[in-house]
Amino acid sequence: AYREVVSDWHARRAEVWAEAIENELEDDGVGAFLAWGDPSLYDSTLRILETVAAHVDIDYDVIPGITAIQVLTARHRIPLNDVGEPVLITTGRQLRDNGLSGSAVVMLDADCSFLGCHAETRIWWGAYLGTPDEMLVAGTVGEVGEQIASARADARAQHGWIMDTYLLRSA
Repeated sequence: AYREVVSDWHARRAEVWAEAIENELEDDGVGAFLAWGDPSLYDSTLRILETVAAHVDIDYDVIPGITAIQVLTARHRIPLNDVGEPVLITTGRQLRDNGLSGSAVVMLDADCSFLGCHAETRIWWGAYLGTPDEMLVAGTVGEVGEQIASARADARAQHGWIMDTYLLRSA
């Protein structure tokens, strides 16, 4: 029921946002929603604003920023892809269900799905990218997988949340 749960969650957020826009902004007022990373990738901000705009008279723009993927590759000083090769952008759930072939950027992985990859798979992981709490680990899944899982759990316990992403490359 994943899609149904997400749909219900989006509907509730749209109601809250519409109410805030109607009650908190004056007729010609200006408001903003900040989205972590890139609202074009696994972020519901644009979908929810579309729903709000169907019920409330608003006009909005999307101002692009730097994606978590760009920060991840810059911090690790690596290109996103191998020469002439594609890169898949996916979720932890999809990685668990479909496995890895080639290179993939994985987002939204609460279960450390990379631990199911071959030990020789290269991983470049980052959390809280672009913030003072930024964390980076790189190596093979066999070398650093458990270290990442432990660091991730500790960081989540310390901060109450975690936003991380990683790049995998098959050996």
